Amino acid sequence: MYQSILNTMLGRSIRQSLGRFIAIILIIMLGVLVFVGVKGIGPAYTDSATTMVDQQRLADVTLTSTAGLTKADLRAARQVKGAQVMAAKSVFALASTDDSVVAVSGYTNNRQLNQIIVKSGRLPRRVNEIVLDARARDYGRYRIGSTYRFAKTSQLKRRTYRVVGFVESPQYLDSTYNRGNANIGNGQVAYFAYVTASNVDVDVYTSIGFYFAGLTHGNSFSDAYQNRVDDKVVAIKRALRGRATARRQELIRTASQKVDGQLSEARATLQQLDQASAAGATSADVTQQRTKLTAAITQLEDAQRTIKAKVAKPTLSYGTRHDLSGFADYGESAERIAAIGNVFPVFFFLIAALITFTTISRMVAEDRSQLGTMKALGYGSVAISRNYYIYALLAAIIGTTLGAAIGSELLPRLVVQMSGSNTSIVRTAVINLQWSNIALALIFALIATVGAVVVAVTTELRAKPAELMQPKAPKAGKRILLERITPLWRRLSFNRKVSYRNLFRFKSRMVMTIIGIAGGAGLIVTGFGIRDSISGAGTRQFNDIIRYSAVATLSDKGTPAQARKVLRQNQHYQRSATVTANTVKVQAHGHSVGSVSFFVPTATNNLTGYVNVETTKGQSIRLPQRGVVLTQKAATTLDATVGSRVTIKLTNGRSAKVRVRAIAQNYTGQFAYMTKSGYRAAFGRSAQTNALLVKTTAQTAQQRRHLAEQLLRNGGVINTSYADDQRATLEQMSSSMDTFIVIIIVLSGLLSFVVLYNLTNINVSERMRELSTIKVLGFYDGEVTMYIVRENIILTVVGILAGFLLGNGLTAFILRQAASAQIVFPLIIHWPGYLLAAVLTAGFTAIVMWVTHRRLQRVDMVEALAARTD
Repeated sequence: MYQSILNTMLGRSIRQSLGRFIAIILIIMLGVLVFVGVKGIGPAYTDSATTMVDQQRLADVTLTSTAGLTKADLRAARQVKGAQVMAAKSVFALASTDDSVVAVSGYTNNRQLNQIIVKSGRLPRRVNEIVLDARARDYGRYRIGSTYRFAKTSQLKRRTYRVVGFVESPQYLDSTYNRGNANIGNGQVAYFAYVTASNVDVDVYTSIGFYFAGLTHGNSFSDAYQNRVDDKVVAIKRALRGRATARRQELIRTASQKVDGQLSEARATLQQLDQASAAGATSADVTQQRTKLTAAITQLEDAQRTIKAKVAKPTLSYGTRHDLSGFADYGESAERIAAIGNVFPVFFFLIAALITFTTISRMVAEDRSQLGTMKALGYGSVAISRNYYIYALLAAIIGTTLGAAIGSELLPRLVVQMSGSNTSIVRTAVINLQWSNIALALIFALIATVGAVVVAVTTELRAKPAELMQPKAPKAGKRILLERITPLWRRLSFNRKVSYRNLFRFKSRMVMTIIGIAGGAGLIVTGFGIRDSISGAGTRQFNDIIRYSAVATLSDKGTPAQARKVLRQNQHYQRSATVTANTVKVQAHGHSVGSVSFFVPTATNNLTGYVNVETTKGQSIRLPQRGVVLTQKAATTLDATVGSRVTIKLTNGRSAKVRVRAIAQNYTGQFAYMTKSGYRAAFGRSAQTNALLVKTTAQTAQQRRHLAEQLLRNGGVINTSYADDQRATLEQMSSSMDTFIVIIIVLSGLLSFVVLYNLTNINVSERMRELSTIKVLGFYDGEVTMYIVRENIILTVVGILAGFLLGNGLTAFILRQAASAQIVFPLIIHWPGYLLAAVLTAGFTAIVMWVTHRRLQRVDMVEALAARTD
């Protein structure tokens, strides 16, 4: 019988406080949604990409050789256990319209490795058909059915083709990244194309790909996958052992074929002469002819030795997926989102859980009289607390279920698809439920709801029934600090005095409201801060630190004078500085950093105007005569400080231990700077100038390509790297996170609104008798509302200011977690971020106050003034 009564009471409790019940569910739902959803975005990024590249059978390992690869190499590669192997032929060619460099590959079928994805049209079937990279549309008005022409080349059997489709390749995971470097044109591949394999006129394969089914285990970006790939590389090297030496012998035989023939003929002739001499047919002519043949044989043998000396042993290279253009950066973006997801949702959920805990506790406290009545009637503690546990459990389960369902499906799918439509060929989200995150979210939700019931009910039931059935005595009023400032206090109206006294009278309520508002506003500021900081990294790097427009790397025979002659003919050229530029490896304290850009200026002040070398505090650094200047991320990774000794390893194998003299500010990439005297002291030889830092006026992409082509053709330059291209890549990477940041801001705003509503609802419920009393005393509806609103306005202002501080601290912490080996994010929060956070929070307060005003207009004063406190 009593079970039926308890069930009826539970249903009535939910109906009578439906707004509060829904608010608790919404807060739990938002907390779980953000916790599960945001933490699931990083895995969704990697799972979606891995699924796509595995479907297209992207090679796990790609073998290349400086001397090309032969059928013998292919036969050896096929001995690798478990590998699906495919050899490919590709060449570089120039588009006849604008001399863009095109990587042209031979196409046989789309059932093997590195399967291309048709975006429109179809794949080539005839020798006169071609498919283009979807990116080719940026370089010309190409469409299906149009004619495409290459400039004259000996490596393609035909120059004119008909475009039959546009495609994308899993080898270029992010469609915005550079397609690689080439040794023709401007040195950079603009886009790729596929023609039938018979059109590619080369004798050797350019690469052999290896694909191992199931090797990724669902994640191509994990360290575990990379370790498995490394094991496969060992197996491939074992299968190809001796092939480099055999290939060198083949090249020597081919190169010396003519010499070998001449040498064989000369030796045969000499042998005939020797036989004739032995038969007694010696004469002056025979002797003279023999002398000439002996000298010729000596020359031919010397030529043989020269050929052998000149033919170097081919170098075999083993590239992995992480070496592909944009692949590692895509993985870093996923890691960056995961790093944010490890911090932001936890803080978000803590705010939600704190407010939920408070709401449940206040709900139990409001039912003191009901608890006392039930206790007086003989109900036990279990029966009395039963409904509160069920109430809390229902709210937790419903909120968690909704949050987990929406968060798991909506957020990751939305971010992946929105980001994919702008930057990446990964446009189909693959969502694998993160059950561990869902379980953890459920535990947090139960702690916030059921845990609150345990604490609140246990505390209340310690009192006697008679004590519980009486309303709690109001808190005694005390003089506040403001009252002691007599001139100011006298000028305040009665209503304002009451509001200020009430604020400090209920300190716990004040603190909780400030925490709730500060949490919501702080999260909004954090969302804007993450966006501003990520986009600001590129701006700071290429506006404040990198001042040069390009780095022109000289060939072995190229000279600065030759390059400058070409540069001076360009109308955009301003000036240039000669440097020694290398990519080095730096080691210290058991740590190492690879791919560090190492600059040694010809003159100590040569970097002035080209690179702004400053400390993290903005103090200018003068390059020291001894030692090295490292940038901040490299120093942090190496655990190096000013005075530490580090080892610098050059690409030629030479290394030196030097002392760190200063640490410079830097945001993208890793750099080291040294003077010529410091280089000589460290490495025992002079630094050889091999590059120019070039400054130009603003150029279009086409103008940059044209200048790079001229430098490659006539300036003795093998590669020109533009800062604008690096900036564009970084900006595109930042924009790929825009959807993610917008979601964070929107959800933070929703949490802020729900928190404000819930806290105000609690405040009004707890003070309903007080509000009814002043209404009976003759206060108008507007005055009654302002009795509450005035307090909320003050708390909102304080909460917003506290939220600004909280947002700064949380943003800084998240940015430190999100930093990668190549990128450090500066803490930047532009004023619109603060303004919008304040406006949104104030707007939410206004909406909540309007709802409160409507509620207070409908208050039944008689019922509110009755003995019950709810």
